Order: sequence, then C-alpha cells, then structure tokens
Amino acid sequence: MFEPSPETYDSILGLRAVRGFVDRPIPDGVVEKILEAGRWTGSSKNIQPWAFVVVRDADQHARLAECGSFSTPIRNATLVIAPIRLPNGHDWDMGRLAQNMMIAAAALGVASCPVTLHDEDCARRVLDVPADHGCRWVIALGYPDVEEHRAQRERLRAMVGGGRRPLDDMVHHERFSG
Repeated sequence: MFEPSPETYDSILGLRAVRGFVDRPIPDGVVEKILEAGRWTGSSKNIQPWAFVVVRDADQHARLAECGSFSTPIRNATLVIAPIRLPNGHDWDMGRLAQNMMIAAAALGVASCPVTLHDEDCARRVLDVPADHGCRWVIALGYPDVEEHRAQRERLRAMVGGGRRPLDDMVHHERFSG
C-alpha cells in the first residue's frame, strides 16, 4: 500500500478532462468498478455521505445538461454519474469522491469530465433527488474521441495559453504571503 508506484503518480499527473466521446457503451462491469472506486473513497468520520445516480439515457442527459452552464460534456457522454451528497455530507468529500472515480475510470480506459450543475434545483427535479440532498456535480464519462480531444486542447491553448502555473507561484511556507 505504501510502496512507491510511479505508474499511479504518472496517471494522476496525466489525468485530463475530456469533453468529446465516441458512441460506444461502457460495459456494466467497468461501470461497477468506477462506482466501487467511489464507494471506497475516504470520507470525514467514514460516514460515506453519498449515493450515485447512473444515467445512460441520452434524453435524460439532455434534460440534465439544461441544469448547467457549461454542460456540453453531459450531452456528449455515453454515461453520466451524479454523486448525490446526503444530508450532513461535505463538499470536500464529494470532490475526493469524484476525483477517485475519474482516476479509476482513466485506469480502465474511460475518459471523464467533471461538470457543475449551476441550477441544483433543476438537477434535483431531473434526477428525482430529495430537497435535503445535494446534486451539484456530475461526471460525464465515455470512451474518448481522441481527435476531438486534441482539437479542444489546441483551442484552449490558443485562448488561455498552455501548461500549468509553476509550483513556485503556488506554494507558500509557514504562512500565505501573497
């Protein structure tokens, strides 16, 4: 468990949001493994304050996409998983959950993109989620459309520049000193 794993580290550094998917279903066994990775995510006090709604239907994807501002990946996805935050759950745990599921998906050859649902009430209605449960994010999943992904990355680089900020610009020691 605590042995060095360069492959795992490289996988984490290489994870990218993919917004274009090919029309190929994800087998049930692969979906179950992605969900299992979510189930095993650590949570505050190990309360596991989540449930999952798995959405395969394209019409349901379209309805769910109406609940977000930048939701094209939902429309393009083969599968959408909505992690539902149960009452007394924490957003921190939900982020950990989503990231673990996305890393597991990548390890299984499935691409993903996290999407914020800006109208949470809309998402609750579409997915029939109780009012005291959170439904703020989904993970769009599918096998990647490699050419579309390359084209999107090039467009993004042209708009905002490329690469990551240097680590030295982000790290502060002992206290934040702007």
